Amino acid sequence: MWNNMRILAFGDVFWRIWRKALIQEIDNIRDKYKPDFVIVNPENISSWRWPITKHMEMIHDIGVDVFTSGDHFLDNQKLLTSYLEREDCKLIRPANYYESRHYLIPWKGYIQVEKNWKKLIVINVLSETFTRDHVYNPFLKVEDIITEIHNKNIQYDWIVIDFHREVASEGYWMAHFLEWKVSCIYWTHTHIQTNDETIFDNGTGYISDLWMIGSKNSIIWSDYRSLKKRFLTWIQKWKIEQSLDKNYIINGICFDIWENRECVHIEKIKQTGVIL
Repeated sequence: MWNNMRILAFGDVFWRIWRKALIQEIDNIRDKYKPDFVIVNPENISSWRWPITKHMEMIHDIGVDVFTSGDHFLDNQKLLTSYLEREDCKLIRPANYYESRHYLIPWKGYIQVEKNWKKLIVINVLSETFTRDHVYNPFLKVEDIITEIHNKNIQYDWIVIDFHREVASEGYWMAHFLEWKVSCIYWTHTHIQTNDETIFDNGTGYISDLWMIGSKNSIIWSDYRSLKKRFLTWIQKWKIEQSLDKNYIINGICFDIWENRECVHIEKIKQTGVIL
């Protein structure tokens, strides 16, 4: 019997209005796509910087299988500790931060999840270009992780990568670099859903960015009116206000993967609505 798989992946979830959007719509989205696994990047669910335990538990309880992250993963660490200490914590962080005997970066950069006899590995890495932190080469780190998975004989059916990055060329090269080794690569961080979803000759499914779950009428997450002074004066001190517009947009991607680990279909998700 063919053991095919469908994955839904969602980019950055912004603030309280759009936490509600995901919670409100997740069951309808599941009914439509019938995924085997759901992956969410919750980096901005508490503010535009890293979540706190209360909000992670809200999203955890709607049945997400894996949470990825990005460059803000340590910003609210003290307020996230109790979630990270849970045995069923589903959150991973970029795997390619430098570690040493002097300081170990908390929690792990990849995870293996199993459901209905299907085994998925999700890897999270951060770009070293135009991000605020210096990190280990993401290409070499993913290669190291895949080698580690094989050396430890970790059983899996498919590997998916959330590449948190700024530069388009990195993602394309990652897809070619990992020829035949991973099923899907997608990007988060730039908050614009791209129109370049493709399946490479090696069977890897790819898209440059998922976009986000946020206000339909915001500028990323902010009320466009609060940016007026910044754009007209270029003075950065003016406060940016969160958009509280209840008109939301949910963006993501649906990957279909065959038993041979090749991606065979990609469908973008773009759903609008109003918070009830």
